[in-house]
Amino acid sequence: MGRRHPPRRAAGDRAAGDRAGVQPLGRDQVEQGTDGLDYRVRRIAGARAIKIYRCPGCDHEIAIGVAHVVVWPVSEGQDRGVEDRRHWHTPCWSNRANRSPTRRWS
Repeated sequence: MGRRHPPRRAAGDRAAGDRAGVQPLGRDQVEQGTDGLDYRVRRIAGARAIKIYRCPGCDHEIAIGVAHVVVWPVSEGQDRGVEDRRHWHTPCWSNRANRSPTRRWS
């Protein structure tokens, strides 16, 4: 007996994301931080995560192949330089209001 595969989703369903309110990969959004500053947030797919980074939220490594977010401050309508970008675990960024950042973020 052959294997049964789930029905394919339409292209419009895939573009909308798997969960309601989830932003598609590769697009930036601006979020306000707990410090009142605006931050640009970019979601990185696991397939595009090809380097090891250290999360400023938990001070643990973000391994190769792990989906995460890249965050950097926005000031006066302009993005700051690449040196201000930080790679966060997605749950660490989502829960940043519940704890203070590690010394690496400062």
